[in-house]
Amino acid sequence: MSSLPLIIILMIGLVSGNSLVTGASAALLFMKSAGFTGAVIFLEERALQLGLLFLTIAVLAPLAVERITTEQIIDTFSTWPGIVAIIGGAAAAYISGQGISLLSEHPQVIAGIILGTIVGVTLLRGIPVGPLAAAGITALLLRVFGYR
Repeated sequence: MSSLPLIIILMIGLVSGNSLVTGASAALLFMKSAGFTGAVIFLEERALQLGLLFLTIAVLAPLAVERITTEQIIDTFSTWPGIVAIIGGAAAAYISGQGISLLSEHPQVIAGIILGTIVGVTLLRGIPVGPLAAAGITALLLRVFGYR
């Protein structure tokens, strides 16, 4: 099994300054070279769920430390920005869910998502929003163009 794709992704991460891509590829290269195949397989099967768990914890943490109050939550349903935020959040969750399906069915799109993210960050002055959102948008575009 060649490490060349991970090395290329590591280099792209370094050149683009994407510390998440750099760190992830470096960690996987280390685990692979150290013979931790079982750990890599575990991560392949469970890291997405674990990552989503921690992401959800991060989103809910302001509730736990009471930076967001019950009144603010109730007010969300009665203001135009709050209602639009609910719709936007639901749409983002749905689209990201489509990304999970796409990544499961076609894992080869990861390379394109990484390259597209790098182009977006370097040429369009965007921010890396994460592979699930990018995969979800990819899935949506593929559906619009009749490929999925």
